[in-house]
Amino acid sequence: MGEQGTAGVALVTGANRGIGREVARQLAERGYQVVLSARERDKAQAAAEEIARVTGAEVRPLRLDVADPHSIAEAVAELRRDPGRLDVLVNNAGVGTDWGVSGTSPDFGAIAHALQTNFYGAYRLTVAVLDLLRESPHARIVNVSSGMGAVTEMGGWSPAYRVSKAAMNAMTRILATELKEQGVLVNSACPGFVNTDMGGQFGATKPVEEGAAGVVWLATLADDGPTGGFFRDGKPIAF
Repeated sequence: MGEQGTAGVALVTGANRGIGREVARQLAERGYQVVLSARERDKAQAAAEEIARVTGAEVRPLRLDVADPHSIAEAVAELRRDPGRLDVLVNNAGVGTDWGVSGTSPDFGAIAHALQTNFYGAYRLTVAVLDLLRESPHARIVNVSSGMGAVTEMGGWSPAYRVSKAAMNAMTRILATELKEQGVLVNSACPGFVNTDMGGQFGATKPVEEGAAGVVWLATLADDGPTGGFFRDGKPIAF
């Protein structure tokens, strides 16, 4: 798998566009069989077909809405049927629901929505596929987070996004600690201020290829790689 030289199966959520799509493409180029998920099957299908065409790799579409526990159950059942294994999970699916909203006047509905997708969705999915990951000799979990969720750097505004990503980072540390002895490496990745549909509206200029590369690095770590860390562009940053 990756640096181990034997490609595995990688599930990338929210991968029909942006960071997720580029992560899926880069993993496919490395020889992984990629399961590309999106909330709508036709969007997953279109992205999977395009990446398969340009990389020559096998890319499978999967309908998955991580905010919906029933959708997670259906998607995991499909994953267990075929391909029946999982080596890499990239929890990329996420939403921004309250850009610029003050923490002193919060929109609690927006906070609940962000937590349901960014935290609960990623956590539920991870737990649901742990049995498959435990069977892999080189299992990797990458939680696509943000520096906006780093408590050491925490500022004001956008409380929904900040709190949901801070919660994701806490999940990273908890699971990394409990899974370390089983060889499952769990890390958080901050892609940076990347020019995607989300970041572009705020003037982000970092190429999506660069932001995705740091995620792919964590997804393909060697067995002696780090776990329980928070990284941007392959370099550790503070939680």
